[in-house]
Amino acid sequence: MTITGEIRGPGPRRTPPRWRVTSLEVLCGLLVLALVLQDWLVGVLDVPVLRTASTVFVAVCVQALPFLVLGVLISGAIAAFVPASALRRLLPSRTALAVPVAGVAGVALPGCECASVPVARRLMQQGVAPAVALSFLLAAPAVNPVVLVSTAVAFRDAPMVVPARFAGSLLTAVVMGWLWTRFGKAGWIAERALRRLPDHDGRSRWLVFAETARHDLVDAGGFLVLGGVFAAAFNVLVPQSWLEALGGRLVLSIVVMALLAVVLALCSEADAFVAVSMTALPLLPRLVFLVVGPAVDVKLVALQAGAFGKSFAARFAPATFVVAIACALAAGAVFL
Repeated sequence: MTITGEIRGPGPRRTPPRWRVTSLEVLCGLLVLALVLQDWLVGVLDVPVLRTASTVFVAVCVQALPFLVLGVLISGAIAAFVPASALRRLLPSRTALAVPVAGVAGVALPGCECASVPVARRLMQQGVAPAVALSFLLAAPAVNPVVLVSTAVAFRDAPMVVPARFAGSLLTAVVMGWLWTRFGKAGWIAERALRRLPDHDGRSRWLVFAETARHDLVDAGGFLVLGGVFAAAFNVLVPQSWLEALGGRLVLSIVVMALLAVVLALCSEADAFVAVSMTALPLLPRLVFLVVGPAVDVKLVALQAGAFGKSFAARFAPATFVVAIACALAAGAVFL
């Protein structure tokens, strides 16, 4: 009888893990450096311009942060505990009627723009008409109670901005839904966005809640900080005479504010605090800023291209930009 066996050689040599510098180490190093050099920093930074800028930055972030946190918590709860199929069951069978219903249903989804894109894709994957899902995508981050309350807090001296923003944003969502019903083609949307998926993926609902809330807070919080930096820089770097000259040219100020909304890509729950700081501009250009921002900006275009394809984003974003400006002007003519 022969005995056969396998001779195992020595296992792979384990190399000790290399220490890598991460953002946490960089942050700790900067804090230590700031503590060591605090006397020098106080002398360098103690100038009127920087004091004004820091005051504006802190004011914008502190006022907007509670609404941002509330929004991401509610958005995470809806993503985890409210199935997207529930909205589909409530929608009328005719697409033309379902579009405004989906726009109004956006009130039930407090969250930033980045949360509405995956929800809209999920609706398409569950059989909802693309026009209806896109109407919901545009309405959800713009007409929900968190955004309206934050706008009311920011524009407490101009309360009519709130209904004007609601009307302009809802009209934008409905008009774009109807335009897609008439002119949109399924071939413009990537196949992956229309592929049917099961309702559940086996993950814990609390895990989905935590992941969604964390993702939205980190993503939107970064844009809030950038918005605060912009507001601070805008107040101290742009001469008041420029703003007064721009405010005297209504058409130019509308175009400039619409383009700023696209470039800045602020969270819809925080953009009102940035807009209200531009006191030299009339209310109408600032309303255009508030309506255009949640509908189309650079981060939304990137998200839409990733979710629905580049062909979709190349057509949908420019059309939304034009429609949002027109709807904001119409709402402003009625309410302001």
